[in-house]
Amino acid sequence: MTIFDDIKKCRICHDTLQLGANPVVQGNESARILIAGQAPSKTVHLTSKPFNDASGSRLRAWLNVTERTFYDPSLFAIVPMAFCYPGKGSSGDLPPPPICAKTWRSQLLKQFSQVKLTIVIGQYAQQYHFPNFTSVTEQTRVWQSLLPSMIALPHPSPRNQHWLKKNPWFSNELLPELQKITHKVITKVK
Repeated sequence: MTIFDDIKKCRICHDTLQLGANPVVQGNESARILIAGQAPSKTVHLTSKPFNDASGSRLRAWLNVTERTFYDPSLFAIVPMAFCYPGKGSSGDLPPPPICAKTWRSQLLKQFSQVKLTIVIGQYAQQYHFPNFTSVTEQTRVWQSLLPSMIALPHPSPRNQHWLKKNPWFSNELLPELQKITHKVITKVK
């Protein structure tokens, strides 16, 4: 039994979540890229497949990887701050319940000794991974100082279209470099 099996059986928040518990996580000890995300969407909850939604399509495009590559647990570990859909709030999905990260995150991250690149997506993951976090924009803006082992990204949600238009440097400068690094990490494995 692995920690991944334990997480998939977790029911700590079951009674407090709108749709109950359905932990979604991907990875194994040989994963080379760690995607530190926020929490699964309702679509992900219903399909039990991480980033199986519009956000995932955009993220795969940002990385320039196929679905087959993205869902290979020996290449990509997908580890959100909370493993279950937190429910709907007044302005989008609710934040990830903190109990999930407190219960699982540190012991799970220790499993990934082969990771060469950690991609930290969105506010909640960035608050956890970057002690001097001030905002998603500022954390993402310093992307060059984090490479080659880490990079911060805004959430790839379609709701972030305004952010992407307001920050053209993201698509023009950051994404081409992210794609190069991702390809380099993946091809060293094969």
